[in-house]
Amino acid sequence: MSTRTYQIRTYGCQMNVHDSERLAGMLEDAGYVRAAEGAVPDVVVFNTCAVRENADNRLYGTLGHMRPAKEQNPGMQIAVGGCLAQKDRETIVKRAPWVDVVFGTHNLGSLPVLLERARHNQEAQVEILESLEVFPSTLPARRESTYSGWVSVSVGCNNTCTFCIVPSLRGKEKDRRPGEILAEVRALVAEGVLEVTLLGQNVNAYGVEFGDRYAFSKLLRACGEIEGLERVRFTSPHPRDFTDDVIAAMAETPNVCPQLHMPLQSGSDRVLKAMRRSYRSERFLNILGKVREAMPHAAITTDIIVGFPGETEEDFEQTLEVVRQARFSSAFTFQYSKRPGTPAADMPDQVPKEVVQERYDRLVALQNEISWEENKKLVGQTVELLVAEGEGRKDNETHRLTGRARDGRLVHFTPTGAVDGEIRPGDIVRTTVTRAAPHHLVADTDVLSHRRTTAGDRWEEGKRPKTAGVSLGLPSFGAPKPQQSEQGCAC
Repeated sequence: MSTRTYQIRTYGCQMNVHDSERLAGMLEDAGYVRAAEGAVPDVVVFNTCAVRENADNRLYGTLGHMRPAKEQNPGMQIAVGGCLAQKDRETIVKRAPWVDVVFGTHNLGSLPVLLERARHNQEAQVEILESLEVFPSTLPARRESTYSGWVSVSVGCNNTCTFCIVPSLRGKEKDRRPGEILAEVRALVAEGVLEVTLLGQNVNAYGVEFGDRYAFSKLLRACGEIEGLERVRFTSPHPRDFTDDVIAAMAETPNVCPQLHMPLQSGSDRVLKAMRRSYRSERFLNILGKVREAMPHAAITTDIIVGFPGETEEDFEQTLEVVRQARFSSAFTFQYSKRPGTPAADMPDQVPKEVVQERYDRLVALQNEISWEENKKLVGQTVELLVAEGEGRKDNETHRLTGRARDGRLVHFTPTGAVDGEIRPGDIVRTTVTRAAPHHLVADTDVLSHRRTTAGDRWEEGKRPKTAGVSLGLPSFGAPKPQQSEQGCAC
């Protein structure tokens, strides 16, 4: 029997990207290999998102396009997982009977067995669990990046925001043990990874399950003690749970980056109350003030929803005013769309589409102006960049490379002189900013220094880290016990 190939298509948030790396790790442990670019895979896995209003229509449209390929290749299998699978369950195989496997957010580890069972029984397998049985991070992972890794600290969310469907699909917050998190970070660093991003639906509420309100700041400080770990980021915190000890840990831990992504959602206290966001604009701005007092050059980004049901022009003007005061380096702005199954979807006074669009355009224009002004302040400054892969869409045309500064800003730079042709994704360079734009910086001057890294070596060899799942004992901080696990690179 020839080796079966797979392809994973990921939609939605960073947690889905994290989960897809786990799915790839399990499939490869089960003997599958990643399909070559342009080849027809034996297994196609859709890791879905249910956040947007028309997510299901897009999925079923895509599945419809897959039907001819399935008919031409009867041995092909199609699997659908993620949030939309958790929500729609048996509906998927009813609307697309050529789907072989449906699995939810709580049972990622079941995928290889479900694929085998579907082949053996020659009928679709649907398995949706109501609660988490195995933490996704205990599963093996095939990492997409040689230099940067996602590390989940928790899954689920205890908040009840009226626009969000995540709690009903991901469940209540479940926290990983600190030792497990630190063991996974060490395993990534041993593979050459330089940067980790700690993930959670509400990352700074970490520790609520085992009763330690300072657990997240302790975790940041513990990451600071890991030799070889150069950058630590986290996303996304909630203003309600953002405490002074986290700010202190950020400021005092050298490898924690001066970057904060904290969702605002609205600058109107009335709308925040309707959203069931348990803070108000003054509290939000006070947190930003404390962060900037501790880290004056921190880059702060946010999420904002325009056109939430009942939003008036006065409410929207209050959002614009908070944006003016906050001076975000950038913002992810969204036009409100109904999430089926959320309280907001049934609220009265839904804002007309044309009004939402006009407000959205004004917000984007204001934020672009602020982003540009803030970026101009960095012209002439020296920045340390972790060279990235695939983030500069015009790099081939401009003969530039692209990297991320420690504060998360995107910088396009020119690899001149002796380093031309020597710099790889995963390497570290220092250069000087020469020009600013709203969404990026440009460094068209000589590279000041170039440091080759193990991550760059792995990228050059075409390898990607593959980490085994880790599982330790009771919650604790400090050095975890040595793990007997095989660590290697997946090609």
